[in-house]
Amino acid sequence: MANSKNPGKSSTSAVELRHPPHHELFSASRAGHLDSRLRRFIYRPDHLAERYVKPGDRVLDFGCGPGFFTREFAKRTGDTGMVIAVDLQEEMLRILREKLEPEGLMPRIRTHQCAEDSLGLSPEWDRKIDVAFAIFVVHEVPDPKKLFREILSLLRPGALLFYSEPPFIVSGTEFRSNLALAQEAGLRLIERRLFLVNRAAVLRKERGVEIP
Repeated sequence: MANSKNPGKSSTSAVELRHPPHHELFSASRAGHLDSRLRRFIYRPDHLAERYVKPGDRVLDFGCGPGFFTREFAKRTGDTGMVIAVDLQEEMLRILREKLEPEGLMPRIRTHQCAEDSLGLSPEWDRKIDVAFAIFVVHEVPDPKKLFREILSLLRPGALLFYSEPPFIVSGTEFRSNLALAQEAGLRLIERRLFLVNRAAVLRKERGVEIP
């Protein structure tokens, strides 16, 4: 649930626009809601993987949860690629490992527990990631601009970030604010689209661009 706003305000202040509210973390106790057959049928994570992931890619799946998208990313990368599955909750990562180990996918996946305020993947993965995903998770991050700067440092030149948020949690104003922060961090917006009913954008790290 998002932080409540003052109902008496008639417009969004500049401070609110540039610093969106920090929303409640989705608990690992509800992980079953995130990886169901119905949800796989609706969202078709295999189609997303086919569109943005190539065999041999090194993929960042930030906010991976119980592995709903991770599974298809790992299938797509093949044995020569790698998925870095990152989540704040160790319980989510444990569920992911228990689900994907029997499917033979864990040799292609590295799980990593991040801190609330940092991915903690630098310098090991700097400029090594071919494509990154931040799906339905940035609204839970206390400092989105710092997150985008960290992702920028991990992406190789020319690599993409796929960013999406659900409209029933994240308003259009907040989504646009986060896109502006991503661009300030050094990523270039190349496409805005819908991911089913969810707002989504694709951003690229241009060659010669590093952390400002």
